[in-house]
Amino acid sequence: MWQDHSFHRLELLFGSQCLKEIASVRVIIFGVGGVGSWCAEALVHSGIHKLTIVDFDSVCETNINRQLQATSASVGKAKVDELGRRLREINPQAQIHTMQKKYNRDTAAEFDLTGYDYVIDAIDSLSSKVELIVNAADSGATFYSALGAAGKLDPTRIRVSSIWDSNKCRLGRFVRKRLRRRGFKGDFTCVWSDEDFFSIIEKESDMVNGGDESIDNEPLDNKRQINGSIVHLTGIFGFMLSALVIQDMEKKYGVRQ
Repeated sequence: MWQDHSFHRLELLFGSQCLKEIASVRVIIFGVGGVGSWCAEALVHSGIHKLTIVDFDSVCETNINRQLQATSASVGKAKVDELGRRLREINPQAQIHTMQKKYNRDTAAEFDLTGYDYVIDAIDSLSSKVELIVNAADSGATFYSALGAAGKLDPTRIRVSSIWDSNKCRLGRFVRKRLRRRGFKGDFTCVWSDEDFFSIIEKESDMVNGGDESIDNEPLDNKRQINGSIVHLTGIFGFMLSALVIQDMEKKYGVRQ
């Protein structure tokens, strides 16, 4: 498996047995935008061979500032197809499955999450994110989630914790609120930032309305409000998600244990 030496440095870090175990696990990523695309890239570079990527969207010009597969040449093409092509170029032996579908309550039954060892959430839509969380909790897979990377600028403020401890994350507050409505009492690890959320739209709205607009209103799932984001934040979120998977595998099978 490692005769081409592509993963020799990983073998020196993890040991051959751990690297074989990493290659055998099945991972699915929902959402391959500014966070999920970098997570997928890092996982394949780190020896993951069995990866499914799910996203319904196509590349647009506004993705170019932060999404791995977004270039001037890829505008209009399916995100999963463009990313899948790149991942196969990194490791032609990898089994990269692409699904151009939207995950929500209507389509959730089309995804058998029990067939995966790790489920990763990098979805933007609040309702779809909560639906995935609830279903992943019952799947038996290890689940990791990315919270709000938009409206942030400082990478030193990125944190990893339980969802119930992400109390300084704006999106985390909305997720916890909806999970409680669904009667969810489980737990999972998430990547988030405790930096104050900034939106130029809300800032300008506050200036017009004298500051009366409440940020406690839940974000819209149809993305009518677009927030600013930058690649060094979204990319680190994605790398952190991939690190959670690889570190978990190393704890189980690595030579350091």
